Amino acid sequence: MKPKIRILIAEDFPIIRSNFIQMVNQCDDMEVVGAAATGKEIVELARTVPADIILMDMEMEKINSGVEAAELIAKEDIDIDVIFLTIHETDDFIFSALSCGAVDYIVKTEPNDIILEHIRNAYNGAPSLAPQIQNRVRTEFSRLKRSEQSLLYFVNNITSLTPAEKDLIHLLLENKKVSEIAQIRSVEVVTVKTQIQGLLRKFQCKRTKDIVQMLRELGLEKLF
Repeated sequence: MKPKIRILIAEDFPIIRSNFIQMVNQCDDMEVVGAAATGKEIVELARTVPADIILMDMEMEKINSGVEAAELIAKEDIDIDVIFLTIHETDDFIFSALSCGAVDYIVKTEPNDIILEHIRNAYNGAPSLAPQIQNRVRTEFSRLKRSEQSLLYFVNNITSLTPAEKDLIHLLLENKKVSEIAQIRSVEVVTVKTQIQGLLRKFQCKRTKDIVQMLRELGLEKLF
């Protein structure tokens, strides 16, 4: 006889927790082997009760208790897969969940048969994110890839800057106007404008605001 999928459930609302327990126990191929109402409780259950899957609410005693519990379970190398169940579908929650080692992320409003399908997929080593979650992940990956490429490009350009150009960028990061920069450096305004044009060509930007914004977004302003 094929062994049942052993499920732990972490949910702080008793009614919702009871509904999930009932949903799982109605299936012939899975069973609930433990339930918890807090992140601390589910970590202790994961340590002591043999299980295959945790259905984990992200928000229990505090807003990130589910994520903290999943991180601790992963850190202790407990052999169990975490599936997050939550009411949230925002990027912050999705990426927090996936970055702490969870194998899946399901919105609680999904029908029971969909949730059960996700459990079976995870147990069989083929977790499948919902299409809308996959789209968000792909979008974020593309954004990070562009950011990585921008970082490399800017770092390469920064290494070729002259001391005068670095000083100019420092003043631009302080939101100094061209006239103020000219006064500080005791040069003509036209000289500053010429230097700025050189920076724009080097960084392939149209405005100094673009250089300043990109340096801040990439966390490179401290270099100046």
